[in-house]
Amino acid sequence: MNNASVICIIDDDIIYQFTIARILEIQNAAEKIITFSDGEEAFQFISKNMEEQKDLPDIIFLDINMPIMDGWQFLEAFEKIRLQVNKKIAIYLLTSSIDPTDMARANKISSITQYLTKPINPETLRSLISAR
Repeated sequence: MNNASVICIIDDDIIYQFTIARILEIQNAAEKIITFSDGEEAFQFISKNMEEQKDLPDIIFLDINMPIMDGWQFLEAFEKIRLQVNKKIAIYLLTSSIDPTDMARANKISSITQYLTKPINPETLRSLISAR
């Protein structure tokens, strides 16, 4: 498997955060796994570490519905600084939403690698990481 150096999970459900992080740890999928409970925390981290590429995530698993800054707001903010980040970051929108409107909206955002619905199984996680 092509491991990622850093994987970021942005989700307000701490049980889901823990579950995904644990699966990734068992698979030895990354050197480092970082978690955030809302988009604002994650955006601040990325903004603060733009010059330190090794600290930035290679992959982000992003939920849509979160307090403070939801996934859409995170993506809007990220799009504004994406070219300054100077690192290709794969963003997987990982959500429980099966709303066609959300799927259509996601298809219009170039920084989204793929739209996935929860729950996600270990085999799918492994294949996403290997494909990067």
